[in-house]
Amino acid sequence: MKVSLRATYGIMAAVDLAMHFGTSPVQAKSIARRQAIPARFLEQVLYGMKKAGLVSSHRGAQGGYVLSKKPSEVSVVEILEALDGPLSLPSGGAGRTQGRRLSKPELLLGRVWEQVYQAERHVLEAISVEELAGQQRVLEEERSLMYHI
Repeated sequence: MKVSLRATYGIMAAVDLAMHFGTSPVQAKSIARRQAIPARFLEQVLYGMKKAGLVSSHRGAQGGYVLSKKPSEVSVVEILEALDGPLSLPSGGAGRTQGRRLSKPELLLGRVWEQVYQAERHVLEAISVEELAGQQRVLEEERSLMYHI
């Protein structure tokens, strides 16, 4: 599975928004600084997430972005599909025939690729932004402890 930088940044932005969920909207430049994401690229990512209904934006001096749903209700697969399009079967997967005769490798490996796709999708659906935000908090605590020795 290949994940674009756009989707990776989208996940990181969603994690940042999850860590600030329930507070005031978060400005894109603050997310960019904390997550080390180029600000202009992040704006494009957030726009894509907004079009998909994953985030909403608020204008004004106190404006910024918020998750449209609870962090526990946003899965990694939603972000990936919003920014990179639907997950697809690897080449040779069972769903790509459309009236043509299957080749020997497709016949042999088609079910394998279908199982890989289903397992991949299941894992990505099971991981919520809230779970990743919890992991991010632990990492930040560990890092801050190292610097205070």
